[in-house]
Formats: sequence, structure tokens, C-alpha cells
Amino acid sequence: MNNDPLILAGKPVRSRLLVGTGKYADFNQTRDAIEASGAEIVTVAIRRTNIGQNPNEPSLLDVISPDHYTLLPNTAGCYTAQDAVRTLRLARELLDGHSLVKLEVLGDPHTLFPDMVETLAAAETLVKEGFQVMVYCSDDPIMAKRLEEIGCIAVMPLASLIGSGMGILNPWNLRIIIDNARVPVIVDAGVGTASDAAIAMELGCAGVLMNTAIAQAQNPVLMAGAMGKAVEAGREAYLAGRMPKKTYQASPSSPTTGLIR
Repeated sequence: MNNDPLILAGKPVRSRLLVGTGKYADFNQTRDAIEASGAEIVTVAIRRTNIGQNPNEPSLLDVISPDHYTLLPNTAGCYTAQDAVRTLRLARELLDGHSLVKLEVLGDPHTLFPDMVETLAAAETLVKEGFQVMVYCSDDPIMAKRLEEIGCIAVMPLASLIGSGMGILNPWNLRIIIDNARVPVIVDAGVGTASDAAIAMELGCAGVLMNTAIAQAQNPVLMAGAMGKAVEAGREAYLAGRMPKKTYQASPSSPTTGLIR
């Protein structure tokens, strides 16, 4: 929907689907899936993906060009604020001063749940250093609000655990976060299939970020296209406004007057 862009740090983005680059069979499959998704913002794990820091190895930039996509360096694999800040400083050097970043500081290697104390500390440092911070967080409305107040340009609560494919487990918390936010709320983690993405958008999320749901599908390229359509459909449904739910009350869909007798 070109007339309904996602606004991040004052800049419009046509696609509300953001995608990752991990877990694909190879860089070629990564490229094909991202093209099929229609995404414009592509997130890259700096600690796990070569974008130039290893000159003798294949680089993701060979297939995902910064001329065609907005790269979103992320801190996947970081467990302290210090490591996360150091990683994004490196990313800024590698990408010629690029300031748009995704912050995540994990608290547990099994659940990959965020450590919100370390996340808040890293966010404060990064914002002061001029980074435009999109931040992975728990679905705690208080934490989400504090991250916004620090100066993060988007909050990214999990729908369920990273890579779980469990979908949106707590829509009520997401609605509270959305209703109180003045920055985009983007679901990050837990989406498993297209209907999950549509539900997130119908709740009023500004976008959805995903990786595993596409990369680990039996046909990643086909799933990528499905996810792009689902995000658009969910956004349109949200804007249209669904009919009210009527408990124990039916309503005829055809006229009740002028019946043939």
C-alpha cells in the first residue's frame, strides 16, 4: 500500500514486512526469498553474518545490496549492554556511518528472552550516540513505554519466543502497548505462518519482523510471498475496521424487508 507507508525516524517505508537473513540454505535462497517478500528493510546479525568484516569469505552484500535494501544491523547473540553497543559501533563503521539499528540483548540462551535491564542500559547509550534504535523487548507495556521515552524510534515486542512459530500468545498486552505508543510497534519473534502476521497487523501493529517463519518453511520463497500478502491484508483489515462481535446474537446478511411471498 504505497499510500500508507510505515514511518520510521521520519522516513517512509512502503513495505510493513521486515525480514531477517539467517537460517537459509545459502545466500542465493536468501536473496530469492527476500525479493519474493517485497520487504525493503532487511536485518542482519552482525556477529553471525559477514558483511565485510571477514574479507576472505562470501559477503551477504554480494546478494543483498544496500543500494536496493535498507540494512538493519542487529545485535543477535549479545547478552550484555556492553557487547550490544560494541557490536553496533562496529556495524556503523562497516556500513559507512549507518545509524538505523535493531537492538536486542538476550537474557537466556534457551528461551532467547530479552534481558530488559541490559536492554534499557544499551538503548540509553546508543540513543545518546546518535543511533536510531529499534528495540526487541518483552511484551511488558511498562518496559515498552520506557524504551520509547529513552528515545527509541520503534519498540518491537515478541509475539512468542524467537524461532518458536507459536504465533501471538498475548494479544492483550500487545494492544496495551499499541494504544499507549507514539512510535511504531513492530512484532518481532514468534510468527509461524501467514495468519499470525495478519493477526498482528489486525491488532494495529505498524509492522512485523520475521526470519525463521520464512527461512525454515518447506518452501521459503513461496512463504515469503505469502507473508508479504498477509501483512498487507492485515493492515487493510485494521484500517477498514472489523464488524463488532455479537455474542449469542445473529444478524441476517441479506435484507429482511421486501421478501418474496
